Amino acid sequence: MEKQVKLLTADQVADILGVTSHTLAVWRSTGRYSLSYVKTGRLVRYLEADVLSFIERRTQTHNACGA
Repeated sequence: MEKQVKLLTADQVADILGVTSHTLAVWRSTGRYSLSYVKTGRLVRYLEADVLSFIERRTQTHNACGA
């Protein structure tokens, strides 16, 4: 059985990340963050796996000092 690729819209990704779809458009145009996307004509889609990977790369863990 083949693995199904799930494509997300900018609105869906914006909801997941807690930003606006306009913010995603700014990130795409400026290259501010390395969040890959697929563009076909005017349509922009994001691979679900890329969004999850982006979240993992940006997740930071802080350890308490002196405890």
